[in-house]
Amino acid sequence: MAKLKRSRQREAIIAFLQTRKDHPTADTVYMSLRETMPNLSLGTVYRNLSLLAEQGKILKFSCDGKVDRFDGFVHPHYHFMCVDCGEVSDVEMDMTELLTKAAAEHTDGLITGHTVLFKGYCARCRENNQTA
Repeated sequence: MAKLKRSRQREAIIAFLQTRKDHPTADTVYMSLRETMPNLSLGTVYRNLSLLAEQGKILKFSCDGKVDRFDGFVHPHYHFMCVDCGEVSDVEMDMTELLTKAAAEHTDGLITGHTVLFKGYCARCRENNQTA
């Protein structure tokens, strides 16, 4: 994998994502960075987010086939998505290799890792909708 040339836009994207815990969309990244980088285009943000994800400098994931979300913290961790409001957050717990080992028993492929997305109702939506 070729090393990326240094870019002010890519550095700004990484720095922005590392300050966020809400796993923003490309549009959110664009709207936020455009305040300080008025010449930044949405296409540039999309291209750089894809490049950074390919290089392993950020995480890119989709929640239920909806819009992609981005995470500046690349260490292995789990995510939680509210099925009501769509909020995505980190789950602060150790990753378990037991899941990888159990899955390996059911495939002839080589499993090198896993991702988990827990779904449910965030505290705010749970409070607003007592049926949850």
